[in-house]
Amino acid sequence: MKNITVSPSILDKAIMALSPERGLKRIQSKMRYQALSNGGYIGADTNRRAMRSANAVASSPDSDLSSLEALRGIVRDMYRNTSLVRGSVDTMRFNIIGVGLHVQSQIDYEFLGLTQESARVFESMAEQIFRFWAESDNADVERSSNFYELQSIALIGALVSGDIFVALPYIKRANSPYSLSVQLIEADRCCNPDNKMDDEKIAAGIEVDSFGAPTFYHFSKFHPGGLNFVNEWKKIPVFSKNGRRNVLHVFEKTRPGQKRGVSILAPIIEPLKQFTDYTNAELTAAVVSGLFTVFIETEKGDGVDDEELDGGYDDASMNLEAGAIIGLAEGEKVTTANPNRPNTAFDGFTTSILKQIGAALNLPYEVLMKHFSSSYSASRAALLEAWKMFRTRREWFAHKFTQPIYEAVITEAVLLGHLEAPGFLEDPMMRKAYLRASWNGPSQGQLNPVQETKAALMRVEEGFSTRTKEASEMNGTDFDQNIKRAKSETDQMRESGLLDLKISVSEKILPKEDENA
Repeated sequence: MKNITVSPSILDKAIMALSPERGLKRIQSKMRYQALSNGGYIGADTNRRAMRSANAVASSPDSDLSSLEALRGIVRDMYRNTSLVRGSVDTMRFNIIGVGLHVQSQIDYEFLGLTQESARVFESMAEQIFRFWAESDNADVERSSNFYELQSIALIGALVSGDIFVALPYIKRANSPYSLSVQLIEADRCCNPDNKMDDEKIAAGIEVDSFGAPTFYHFSKFHPGGLNFVNEWKKIPVFSKNGRRNVLHVFEKTRPGQKRGVSILAPIIEPLKQFTDYTNAELTAAVVSGLFTVFIETEKGDGVDDEELDGGYDDASMNLEAGAIIGLAEGEKVTTANPNRPNTAFDGFTTSILKQIGAALNLPYEVLMKHFSSSYSASRAALLEAWKMFRTRREWFAHKFTQPIYEAVITEAVLLGHLEAPGFLEDPMMRKAYLRASWNGPSQGQLNPVQETKAALMRVEEGFSTRTKEASEMNGTDFDQNIKRAKSETDQMRESGLLDLKISVSEKILPKEDENA
């Protein structure tokens, strides 16, 4: 290790004499600077010209989130009014959850000591109960959306705003035996009471214990951006006395101690805003260049009579428009400005910027712009890369949102006696075994269905995959339900005689195999 020597200056010695502590810190700072100059990481040297604009402050997770309120407002405005932002977020939504993730119960029957037949009975009942609850608007406290529609709202809130909160109150409904309801709470409503400053105990509306685990959420009664001049706050415990979770917090955590989520668009807000302004300017210039206005100078300088114009005009409302004819006064000359539009470099430049934006969102350019003009292999590679992100976020969303709510519904069904599950209430490990499930959503899709179906069949035959997994990934269906439906359809065809007719026609049309071959 290289030795570092710092000689105290006269000022250093004077400060040391007056305040040894400050003097020592001054010497240590000089040593750190010299170490940085003689070695260390060049990227940390903010004295270099290229690094002068870098932010070298190593802030805590809570300090970095101090601008979340302004960030949410900007991102929501861009989601409302910027086509690229709206398209990218909706691309994620359509591929991560589509019309909603559907549950497939997969209990650990071996751990529970059950037979496969009894396990299938429980799984079928659990799925049926959950579908009954999920397909009803009673799943929503506002009774305006079912569970699958709530998934879409929750995912957009988490991606755009950075996080969203989910309360799980019990509300008795006249037309349902189940009382569990889902209340989505927008990120802005979780804030410190009376807008107090953050401290070690509470920050951004989240109160934590000595380990940093959330213990209470503080929600404002009204949205801070609403028209209410007086607000109130409610303190809700994260867990009830029996261990039940009262509030879910859906967000992506990237740092230890991070209490709130950040919008996925945060790193690209500035380039997105500049890109939008640039494209709007190019569009305006192209429109102006497409307008051809004729100026006529007469000898008298009185211009063209109003009757000769289409509808006339006045000086205050004169604008450029296609095919307009405008008279000039005597002696006035015309100077034209040619914007040279359309810009021939526009497509190449915007494509380069869009690729960078897509890289930040983990969306390849082809997927971001829905533009598959390359080869089959390149298009497939882009889809595969995008689906790594889609699957990862689907697993994250299922873990944070759908699975906890499914567990709450099934727990209520067990408590009501609608499901028989010995040991469910007494043993946490048995309860977890009963509640195991997977969540199916939109499939990846196929560019070459024949070849990809053959590949799936080979994976199943070689034991690299299962029919259940392949059905889920190829078209987002449930293999068990497929088998039941296929058997029912086959029985219907046999009863109607269509199956025998199909076999008879096939035998007549298809050539018979040579028995000696």
